[in-house]
Amino acid sequence: MAAPNRYSDEAVDAAVQSLTEPGRLDEALRAVGNAAPQLQRILNQALEEGDFFGAAHREEVRKAVEQPDAGERDLAVRTLVAEETRVSMLIGVAVGLELARSLEGAA
Repeated sequence: MAAPNRYSDEAVDAAVQSLTEPGRLDEALRAVGNAAPQLQRILNQALEEGDFFGAAHREEVRKAVEQPDAGERDLAVRTLVAEETRVSMLIGVAVGLELARSLEGAA
């Protein structure tokens, strides 16, 4: 059973905005840097389990690189990279939320 959403949209928006404050991410970046290999493994596992980079993705990559027009090929590849980045970022945020919950419970 999923945990109830304990954060309002407004609280999440304010928290996200606060992340833009200078130096706000310094401690988190140090912690993530220390755990990077383990976090990379978790991200890869989530991407694989979700089949985000499976056969359909490989087909889109093939189509992008086979575009005869260089401009169209460049746009298709850049679009794929942007989409991959967004998917990875969203999964990374989900992992971060679960990690934070685990740490809260251990404190």
